[in-house]
Amino acid sequence: MADTARMGDHDTVRTRLRAALCADDPWTALYALDTGRPGPFAGAVEEMYRSDPDRAAFGRHLTWFLKRLGEAGDELLKRLFVERTFAPAERQDVLRAAVDRGLRLPAEALRAYARLSPAPGGTAPDADGPPAPELVDALGLSGDPSFAPRLGALLGDPSAPRGRAALALGRLGARAWTVPIAEGLFEVTGLDRAAFAVALELMGDRAAVPHLLRRLAESREERVHDVHHALVRLTGRDPLLPEGARGAAYAAAVRAAWADGRTEPARPGVRDLVVDSGTRARFRVEEGAGRIRVDFDPPAPGSSWPRWDRSLTFDGKPLYRVGSVCGTCELGLSLLGWPDGEASRVAARMRGRLADLHRLDAALLADWSPVLGELATGHYRALLLDLPLERVTDPARSWWHRRAAARPPEEDESYAEEARPEDAWPGVAHLQLPTPVPGARVPATYGALLPSQPPEALDPATVARHAAAVAAGERPAAVVLGWVDDRYVEARDEERWLVGVVLDGHHRLAAYAAAGVPARVLWISCLDGGPTEDGGLEGLAELSAAYAVRA
Repeated sequence: MADTARMGDHDTVRTRLRAALCADDPWTALYALDTGRPGPFAGAVEEMYRSDPDRAAFGRHLTWFLKRLGEAGDELLKRLFVERTFAPAERQDVLRAAVDRGLRLPAEALRAYARLSPAPGGTAPDADGPPAPELVDALGLSGDPSFAPRLGALLGDPSAPRGRAALALGRLGARAWTVPIAEGLFEVTGLDRAAFAVALELMGDRAAVPHLLRRLAESREERVHDVHHALVRLTGRDPLLPEGARGAAYAAAVRAAWADGRTEPARPGVRDLVVDSGTRARFRVEEGAGRIRVDFDPPAPGSSWPRWDRSLTFDGKPLYRVGSVCGTCELGLSLLGWPDGEASRVAARMRGRLADLHRLDAALLADWSPVLGELATGHYRALLLDLPLERVTDPARSWWHRRAAARPPEEDESYAEEARPEDAWPGVAHLQLPTPVPGARVPATYGALLPSQPPEALDPATVARHAAAVAAGERPAAVVLGWVDDRYVEARDEERWLVGVVLDGHHRLAAYAAAGVPARVLWISCLDGGPTEDGGLEGLAELSAAYAVRA
């Protein structure tokens, strides 16, 4: 009976897969398939891929679909790659999918593939020409240091995927190539330049630092950002630059910051504390510890963009992916993991004065300086707000999904028809403003607060205690690290997001939400080098105008 059920299940999966492949739009149909049980789908894909007619008709679709099947798809990709019965172009599709998944393929299989693989552009194999980008990526993912000399030889070849070769060496940790990459950074251009800098960051080898410092003074303006970012990552020193510096002014400030050759981090300091009112303050963090920060992720294998996605990290551990730097892409956040309670413990050092907070003052901020120094270097604004918040557990109720319905329907019909609420869901229940921010220049200005600890871990007794305090007129405050993220989606729809991550006060926020009382929030934003940089001051001013604590 069990065998019969399994056979029936296999037939059903195979029928659904074939129907999707034969649809008018097979990519969308494949994406819409429920892959909650990936094993049977992987079996159906293998059966079809080993059929010559099916592979000829659907090969690219099948290898793409395998990337959605997790470990089951990964194991099949590995098996298919080592088989030499498939045509070179078919093996190339398999390799590209394996690279996109970040798989480690056997070194011997990669060597055999390299002898027969298509050259860049899908042309016939060329033993004397540079390898295709996906092969370079695969060599870097292999973990085999014997590939380093071949990859290193590509660094000086303008016809080769030099940036991918540098990244591959970085992934291998081949530190013998640190200095050539550091020197080469000042010779390459465009995405290759960024890739060389990121490769040094992946390598983590301070031997690059003297070369970067020496060449920084003479480097062109467009190279300075990559050099500065690499120096910060390699040394741990994050010097403060002037607020809002751009272009030549930014380049001059970076050169001046590193001119003395100092590379050891200094003690964090909080300077220029200014209270503009009881609800607004500003300060700067110099040589911040950067324990809590938004920064670029390591590049995804197979990607052409060395710097793209960013994450909010705590002590280097990713908490949320906070979206790419693409201004015309939709903003999307996704939960990556929970910190080990340390984020809350850091912010809890501010807790004594947060129990009933009604205004900001200089003495208060000075008391909090040791905690504020844990943030990244930068210029900050602090706002004391009363935010009307609703708890969202249904993806369909979240602004991450509802934003599509708010766009002009004639411009976004395809999105409204195809998007599923769970596609935009950040992966966790959270709080949001129930309406767009009133009075904002951008009508589609949304606000969301995401937790830094599992919501299910909240203690009901603690929530009840805070609820009683709120009912008695007290206003305990939560601490939120927030930013403003401006988007011009598809170059059509302007949106602004006020995104905050709760550092401390999860129980307090739960109490406010349950009582239907606006939540007292201390909102802290950095204006430098992150998503807040461009529209930050305007967005924060609008946030304050709408929700600042009233006397």
